[in-house]
Amino acid sequence: MRITVTVDGTAYTDDVEPRLLLVHYLRDRLGKVGTVIGCDTGNCGACTVHLNGHSVKSCSVLAVQADGGDILTVEGLSRNGKLHPVQQAFRDNHALQCGYCTPGMIMQTLDLLAEEPDPDERTVRLGLEGNLCRCTGYQNIVSAVQDAAQRLRGGSTAETPATDANAPKTDTAQGGVR
Repeated sequence: MRITVTVDGTAYTDDVEPRLLLVHYLRDRLGKVGTVIGCDTGNCGACTVHLNGHSVKSCSVLAVQADGGDILTVEGLSRNGKLHPVQQAFRDNHALQCGYCTPGMIMQTLDLLAEEPDPDERTVRLGLEGNLCRCTGYQNIVSAVQDAAQRLRGGSTAETPATDANAPKTDTAQGGVR
């Protein structure tokens, strides 16, 4: 099948097999290796990207389902060599240990903060519960999300992804930050 997608602001048209997962399309075809393959079951959230403004676990989405869509990966967040405020907050708050979950955590954080710009600790933990950190760095992650929220409310010039109420949502019912 032929698909056309916009990834991090660049349009791509490719022939893909109908069974190709979005995570493999992004990594293998487009070189977007910041989108990490974690569990291949939708449980860990390491592969979270934005599709049409909302987070999705790209190991649970077929590339053909993204046809016509706008995809944002962690690589597409920085502008002019400057980290996005969420990326900077994760860095400044040491919200990573091995770093494997970090891209998915950052992408899910963007979705969370679009819905709740001033989350308390419980809201952060619930909003990220579909993303797992195997190093148990959750307290620093929570601190980073709250710091990012403050940075974004403070009038940061970095843009956050647009939202689309009809786009698929990440399933946060399983596992994650508690």
